[in-house]
Amino acid sequence: MPEDLVSEALRRALAVHSDQGSQYTATRLKDLLAQNGALQSMSRRGNCYDNAHAESFWSRFKAELLDGRSFPGLAEAKLEISHHIATYNAERRHSSLGYLAPNHFKTHLQTTSHLCPA
Repeated sequence: MPEDLVSEALRRALAVHSDQGSQYTATRLKDLLAQNGALQSMSRRGNCYDNAHAESFWSRFKAELLDGRSFPGLAEAKLEISHHIATYNAERRHSSLGYLAPNHFKTHLQTTSHLCPA
C-alpha cells in the first residue's frame, strides 16, 4: 500500500468533525486525541444541525459515487471524487435550495442580494 495513501487517510481522520454523541465525548477518545496532539471539531451542544449539510453530502456521496466499489489507486479516486463534487455543485438540484444546484443558488443569491438594502 502506498505510503501517501496511509498518510492522507490519517490526516483526514484527524480533521473529522463530530457531533455531541457519547462516542465522541467519551473520556477515552478525548485522552487519545490529547495524547496525539489532535484537536476535535464538534457541533454546538443541542444543535444537531451544525453539520447536517455535511452529513447529507456524505450520505449522497456514498450512495451515488461509491455504491460499494473501490478505486484502483489514489489518483483515480481523486479524479472521480473531484468530478463528482463538481457535478454535485453544478448540476444536482436540492430541495432545500428551491430545487436549484448549489452553484446556481449561490449565483442567484449574489445577484439578488445587492437589490436589498441592509
